[in-house]
Amino acid sequence: MGGGSDFALGAQLAKLHQFRGATAFGWKRDNTIGATIQCNGWMKDWAEFWRVRRLGVQLELARKRGGVFRGGDRLLERVPELLQGYRPQPSLVHGDLWGGNAGGLQDGTPVIFDPAVYWGDREVDVAMTELFGGFSRGFYEGYNGVWRLDEGYGRRRDLYNLYHVLNHYNLFGGSYLGQANGMIDRCWGIDDRFNYLQKVYLNHDIH
Repeated sequence: MGGGSDFALGAQLAKLHQFRGATAFGWKRDNTIGATIQCNGWMKDWAEFWRVRRLGVQLELARKRGGVFRGGDRLLERVPELLQGYRPQPSLVHGDLWGGNAGGLQDGTPVIFDPAVYWGDREVDVAMTELFGGFSRGFYEGYNGVWRLDEGYGRRRDLYNLYHVLNHYNLFGGSYLGQANGMIDRCWGIDDRFNYLQKVYLNHDIH
């Protein structure tokens, strides 16, 4: 799109996110993210929703495909810790907002389409716009002009985008496995992972 259309798209997405219509996270039924079933059973706690309905489901599917994830289970355990103190309100999110699902009408009016909709943290949409690119600076200026992102968004971004990278591994395989493992490392810290693995090794060695 470009120019004012990008700015308008960001502003309109923020206004969509401000709409209030749910008191819990999820959707009235399961839907799909690409060709993968997306589990949307309602939950009041956002961290638990993300741990169980999003990352947990994708990790299980990926393991059935043969994927090996360093620290995946440990990351699941730490999701409540990583999101501790963060209490987002349920926002109506697109759910699959990459550049191919945004465009414009002939008059320049921005549109988004092909959603994997549910009530979630608004940051999941913004995070995905950064995963594969395609959104200009104007988009983010438009969004923040209506509703500025919360402090700590940068720390949550990889945790949210991991869901999509795992889904891409489940759909397409290939290099997404390495990308997912890299994101897991960043989510809970390489030093933390080293200390954890060292502890596991020492305990195993003792027994």
